[in-house]
Formats: sequence, C-alpha cells, structure tokens
Amino acid sequence: MRRLVVFTEEMSAKVMLESLLPRLLPQVIHIQCVAFEGKQDLEKQLSIKLKGWRTPDTHFVILRDQDSGDCHDIKRNLKSICDASNKPDVLIRIACRELESWYFGDLAAVETGLEIDGLTTLQTKAQYRDPDNIVNPATELKKITENRYQKISGSRVIGKHLSLENARSRSFRNFINGIRRIIVSGNN
Repeated sequence: MRRLVVFTEEMSAKVMLESLLPRLLPQVIHIQCVAFEGKQDLEKQLSIKLKGWRTPDTHFVILRDQDSGDCHDIKRNLKSICDASNKPDVLIRIACRELESWYFGDLAAVETGLEIDGLTTLQTKAQYRDPDNIVNPATELKKITENRYQKISGSRVIGKHLSLENARSRSFRNFINGIRRIIVSGNN
C-alpha cells in the first residue's frame, strides 16, 4: 500500500487535511498527518522523523505557513533539511500567508462548515479576492465570523467542505496540484 505522510507545523492544518485529503486521494493510499508544535518544532524534529521513517513506498509532504517570512527562504531551508536527511524528494508547500488564507479562497466552505449565512457575498470584495495576500488571515477570519472560527474545530469542519478546485488561493492550488502529481507519478 502506498502511504502519504504530511508534516504540518500545527494541529489546525493536520485536522483540516484529515478531512480534505480523503476526498482527493484514492482509498488505496494510506494518509498520515503529523502535527508539530509550531514551525520551530517542525524544523527541529523534521530530520529525526525523516531519517527514522522506514515504511517503504512512503511519499512525504511538508506544509508550513509563510507568516511574515520569505517563502523562498523557508522552502530552501526545509529542502536543505530534507536533503541532509537523505529524502530529497519531499514535496514542500508553503501556505501564503497562513492556512486561513486557503479558507478565504473558499468562503462557501467556511459558511457551510461554520453554519454562518452570508459569508460567500464577501468573496468578491477587493480585500478578499487574492486570499494569499491577506496580511493576517486568521485574525480576519475570526472577525468576519464574529469569533465563531476557532483554529482547530473550525479547520476540521471547513476542511470537509473546501473545494478541491479552489482557484482563488494560489498556494492552495499548488498544494493540491503537488498531491495530484504524487498520485499520478508516484514522485514528489
């Protein structure tokens, strides 16, 4: 059986992916999401996890928020950790700016998941058209949902409804396309 292991910097990404990835991947692929306790923990423990992984036919993905960093520097740093761990084929994806940017790319999923009416009408507002450019999407999401969005519980229910064809968030689209490439080719 093929296995996809996704390393995330936080629990909210893990629970979102646990509800999103089964809709994307065939059932013959075993999905395992591993959450770390922040980006520093991810970077500190990543080499240990990669070197210690012995299950054959495993494909690895790393998902990390950009936050205020330079995404090229972040990706280069993670790539060097993977290379040093003898796992050069790890798929590395950066959520620009934060995971919640992906939710702004599909406000219908947020509306359905959190059972809040009227959020989809905000999708066309200029400030939300390019979700990857929202400066602090987690704070903004709490604001538009009147604090009903909570990172872990919100991510769990929103992930069930996120459209796999969400074209608004470039970083989400890159993540989905990377996973699809693994499915088709078996390579990262």
